[in-house]
Amino acid sequence: MPSYPTEKRFENHIIAHLLNHGYRKALSSDYDTSLCLIPPEVIAFIQATQPQQWQKLEQQYGPDTARRLCERLEKEISQRGTLDVLRKGIETRGCKFKLVYFQPANHLNPDHQAQYKQNRFSIIQQFYFSANNQKSLDLGIFINGLPILTAELKNSTTGQFVEQAIEQYKTDRDPQEPLFRFKRCLVHFAVGNEKVFMTTRLAKDKTHFLPFNLDTDNPVNPNGYRTHYLWEQIWQTDSLLNLLQNYLHLQTSTEKVWKDDQLIEIEKEQLIFPRFHQLDAVRSLISTLKQDGTGRQYLIQHSAGSGKSNSIAWLAHQLANFYREPHDTRRLFDSIIVITDRRVLDKQLQNTIKQFEQTQGVVAPIDKNAAQLKQAIETGQDIIITTLQKFPVISNSISQQSGKRFAVIIDEAHSSQSGESTKHLNQSLTAGLDPLELAEAAESQPETTEEDAVIEEIRARSRHQPHISYFAFTATPKEKTLQTFGHLNAEGQYVPFHSYTMRQAIEEGFILDVLQNYTTYERYFKLHQKYDLPTEFDKRKAAKLLVDYVDLQPHAFAAKSRIILDHFLSKVADQLNGRARAMVCTRSRLHAVRYFQTLSRLMQEMNLPYKPLVAFSGTVEDPEIPDVQYTETSLNQLPGKTDIPDALKMPQYRILIVAKKYQTGFDEPLLQSMYVDTKLGGVSTVQTLSRLNRTTSGKEHCMVLDFVNSATAIQSDFQSYYQTTALTDTPDPDRLYDLKNAILNYEIFTTQDVENFAAIFWDKTANQDQLQPILDAVRDAWHQCTSEARETFRSHLQRFIRFYGFLAQVITFEDVDLEKFYGFVRLLNRKLDPRESGRIPTELLDAVRLDSFKIERTFEDSIPLTQVDTMIRGMRDREAAPQATSQRDTLTNIITRLNETYGVNLTEDDKLDIERIRNKVENNSDLEAVMIANNTEQVKREKFNSAIDEIFLEFIHDKLDLYKKLKTPEFNKALKQEWFEEYSQRFFNQNAPESEA
Repeated sequence: MPSYPTEKRFENHIIAHLLNHGYRKALSSDYDTSLCLIPPEVIAFIQATQPQQWQKLEQQYGPDTARRLCERLEKEISQRGTLDVLRKGIETRGCKFKLVYFQPANHLNPDHQAQYKQNRFSIIQQFYFSANNQKSLDLGIFINGLPILTAELKNSTTGQFVEQAIEQYKTDRDPQEPLFRFKRCLVHFAVGNEKVFMTTRLAKDKTHFLPFNLDTDNPVNPNGYRTHYLWEQIWQTDSLLNLLQNYLHLQTSTEKVWKDDQLIEIEKEQLIFPRFHQLDAVRSLISTLKQDGTGRQYLIQHSAGSGKSNSIAWLAHQLANFYREPHDTRRLFDSIIVITDRRVLDKQLQNTIKQFEQTQGVVAPIDKNAAQLKQAIETGQDIIITTLQKFPVISNSISQQSGKRFAVIIDEAHSSQSGESTKHLNQSLTAGLDPLELAEAAESQPETTEEDAVIEEIRARSRHQPHISYFAFTATPKEKTLQTFGHLNAEGQYVPFHSYTMRQAIEEGFILDVLQNYTTYERYFKLHQKYDLPTEFDKRKAAKLLVDYVDLQPHAFAAKSRIILDHFLSKVADQLNGRARAMVCTRSRLHAVRYFQTLSRLMQEMNLPYKPLVAFSGTVEDPEIPDVQYTETSLNQLPGKTDIPDALKMPQYRILIVAKKYQTGFDEPLLQSMYVDTKLGGVSTVQTLSRLNRTTSGKEHCMVLDFVNSATAIQSDFQSYYQTTALTDTPDPDRLYDLKNAILNYEIFTTQDVENFAAIFWDKTANQDQLQPILDAVRDAWHQCTSEARETFRSHLQRFIRFYGFLAQVITFEDVDLEKFYGFVRLLNRKLDPRESGRIPTELLDAVRLDSFKIERTFEDSIPLTQVDTMIRGMRDREAAPQATSQRDTLTNIITRLNETYGVNLTEDDKLDIERIRNKVENNSDLEAVMIANNTEQVKREKFNSAIDEIFLEFIHDKLDLYKKLKTPEFNKALKQEWFEEYSQRFFNQNAPESEA
């Protein structure tokens, strides 16, 4: 007969594997339901590993020792939790007992290694866990008699899937049952043939199971079940002990919420069990370090929603106690330095790492000054958390430090870590290795020469430092990041060491798809020239000035603001039980101020119970309002010491207007909608829109309205980071020599000039003022060239500087002459006269006025992405494009072209007809009577709109095209709004009292 697969066979398969790999089988009858322990296993472990303490306790309790000790253990677990008891042990009657022995960092203590091997792993199949009923679990796993995990198994070939196991935990496992109380049994797994999920806290229907899979769907296993990795890797004895020692963590976090008419902090306690990609990334790094040693770079491309702070914390703590070989007496790294890319120290990262701290003083957050950082490095602090910006300040002062080895973990590695600023970082950590390791080489070296200093500079800039290992975490690696920290594979591509993709994060529900509801708009306008100007203008610059003029007009802000408010009120305001927030991203600080003023006015007119906030740095001056300065403080007028993130949680603030500030690195899960009025591109697209992707209860989608960017451009930017990103077409360092020769061919300076410069520049005792005559002479020679030659020469200089600054991170050779040349041209470029700005006189704006303006919806749908890895091309040295000749034209022609590009498609006849409509409205006596009477604004507006609609109907038969244009929703609404404001203002002015003479 055929052997049909059943859940029992699936269960037996897992049990058999574990029994063959260090487990012993226990019976359900061995489990004490009142103590939640397997007492025989507890006692057997203690007697084998701590006989003296056992005998000491036995002298007090006699034959009752086992029972009294297990009761004490149960009481301690009830109060402290299993994890804390396993890590710290228990005390009773003057005796101290350990409940587990973790793997020692090295093998220098044979007794500890022997005790580690005495740990007892037990598994109970069909585990009856309750004294109140006969319900059973498929299996339970114990260490030294303490429960650490349970599992429900489902076999899909019987029609049972992992979802049924999840439902079973939610509906049939009482969280008040002693075994299922929080912190007692550490983790619960729902296991199917295809997928695995886990949770650390049962809470009936509120239980939240996290995926624990290799990807959204586990790959096919040619040798059996797709979920084989769970029992073959994760549940192995060494693996579980490693998890208990280094990963599981009771994390306390606080969140500010608005409750009972005040902003309060809510404390939340979570037992953290790593997700598969987190565990795999850290374990893979540790394993690779055993082979690589120090001096390598590792790029971890983990999407938002990956739990990056915890991953960095786990890695930092394990590196701080990592020995490459079992019998090493010295740790591989003396200090672990965690760097954030933000100027304000990332408090979340700092607090997360400190929460993993098991020995006081291991972590040193650098939150004061550079001297504090210097002291932490010099004293050999285990884990140091700081910002990259502090390194330039101290690089010189600690360059002579005795040799140490460093692990540098970089949070959100972008270009700022791959150029000149990393030079300072490397200088700070460069001091050779252990003096004994370098003694022979040091003694054989002659006195330090200029050439030695140059080579030291190369090594300081280069990423190839044998005593520094880099671990860079980012969701959006640029080309420089990939080439600086990526791994070069067999195909010649720079790829991340480990990836957790945006696609997987979205599919697993850890972040939202911000492209799910995307709407784009296009603005149309026409300009009118009031009078002629005889001057011709640079066409490109004049056109930009005129477009900026349009976008700063009240009409533009009013039109966009009304669209924003209409959308917010109809689609967003009621979401999340009325708590949903929105962000407006603007193109400049002045735009942010104008938006704030416009939205404030409109929201006040609509009697909304909330108002906007604005965020920007520094002070803003509006050229149309002289002698007035704006700051976010003066505009927001927040109470007390309330900051903007806290204020946004208050019910009186629902929309945040930003200019760069808070556009990246700002996590507010209540943000559900974004209104984009700024040009995005590349990484900034993903980082800006990702402000919306944070999840919270009840938030199932988010929305974007974009006034500037096309759906196609947004799709392209996101596709680059949807899957794993790799770098191809890496640059050829020999191009540096080609560029160097091209620069010298201009005969503006010579190699001797470079040598003279270098002799001073790298001599610490020389007078640096002597560099000026060398550079001044070259600048004078440059002035003698034609304007075209000057610009092409400058372009070659800048290409060489950019190219060398990038390639210095990856070149493995040392060329003193090339480094001298780089130092010379870098300062020379700064010395050259700046390019003429060619500013357009703003007087031309006095000659124009905005004739018409409207906004039309151009796209409304989800933006799809494809499941493919992205290959981005490496930095390439392109031939310098000739400086574009300034093309000039009259203002009339420039305006004509702009109107053709951005026009609202109103013909001249249309404009005449619209003017006639306006005249009819203004001469409507019935409407005038309503406006003069003591009516509400709503009554006046409804009568006004009705009067216009009646006139519009006159065109439906004779001029259908015009009627369709007039009834376009956006145009119709904008036209009525503009006319109503002008019309009602007329009556306000008529009734206003005359001022005194």
